[in-house]
This record gives sequence, C-alpha cells and structure tokens, in this order.
Amino acid sequence: MPTFREVQYYLAGLWLLIRMDARGFQYLDISDRGMLRSFWAILWSLPSIGISWLWWQQAYLTAMPPETSTGIAFFFRLALVEAASWLLPLILAGVLLMIFRFGDKFAPIVVVVNWLGLPTSYLNSLLIALLAFVPGSSGLAAILWLALMMAIVFSLARILRMICGTHPLFVGALTLILLIPTMLLTDFLQRFLGVYPPG
Repeated sequence: MPTFREVQYYLAGLWLLIRMDARGFQYLDISDRGMLRSFWAILWSLPSIGISWLWWQQAYLTAMPPETSTGIAFFFRLALVEAASWLLPLILAGVLLMIFRFGDKFAPIVVVVNWLGLPTSYLNSLLIALLAFVPGSSGLAAILWLALMMAIVFSLARILRMICGTHPLFVGALTLILLIPTMLLTDFLQRFLGVYPPG
C-alpha cells in the first residue's frame, strides 16, 4: 500500500499535469505495476466513502417508515454500487482505447483516474458534511457540487490531453465515458438494489 508521502507525490504529479506540465509524469508510476497499485486509492478513500454511506443511510431512513432498519446488507449493497461505479468507466475507457488503437495509454489513464478519485471523494464528503451540519445549506451545496463537477471535467480533460495528445474529439469522448456512466450507473444500481430513498 502506498504511504501517505507517496500519495502526496502522486497528487503533486496530477496537479502538474492539470497545469499542462509534463514533469507530472515523473511523479506518477504509469507502469502496469503502478496501474495495479493505483487501486489502493480506493482504500485511501474509505474514510470519505464511509461518511457518504452514513449520510445516505440517514437519508434513506428519514424517507422510510419509522420502523425501518438497515444492517450490513445495506452497506454491502452500497459497496457494490461504489465498486461498479469505480470500475465500469475504466472498462469502457479501455474498450474505447482499444478500438482507436490507444491501448498503450490504458495504464496511465487508470493511474490518473484512480488517484484523481481520491481528492474528489474527500471534497464530496465535505459537501455532505455541509448538508449534514449546516441547516438550509442545500442550495449552497448544490452550487458547490456543480462547481466541483466542472472542476473535475476540466482537470480530467487536461490530464487526458497530456496523455493522449492533441486529439480533442477523442479526449472529449474519453472524458465523457469516464464520468457519465458513473452518474447513470450509480442512480440505476441504487434503485435496483433498493438503497435509494423513496420520494
């Protein structure tokens, strides 16, 4: 598992790539081994993921009858949703890369997407904390969430441009494939698995 110092190093590399500075690649392990190690980002994200799950559980129980209870099965289903929404976009991106013969770019893309997911997860948990502890903050949280999404799109597109080169249509399509399925799949699976608050 990467140490905290290594994680800081990786995030510094992402920041350089967002700034279109190719030195960022020197901070990242974009080998096949580095690609596999980048999935440790999920474990590093667990505290923020746990916050979102607890908030979701509370929202679910609030919308259900008073006698409703949740147990381990509820959190297991949320874990399935989280895993699917993390992995499916990478699989779809891999297919797109193979079709357009950019297969050699798969490992670096997995690395940057996984490590970019780490700060994204913690920023999202801050928005959840805002909703949970500041009454009447839903409007502000919605605006901040929109700003966060725009920042993610902007950052990811710039990093992908650094990896794939000046292919704007391909970079745009790849950016959408890495982001849109996550939102659609999360909503679908939450409803399908019965962990979506009614109403």
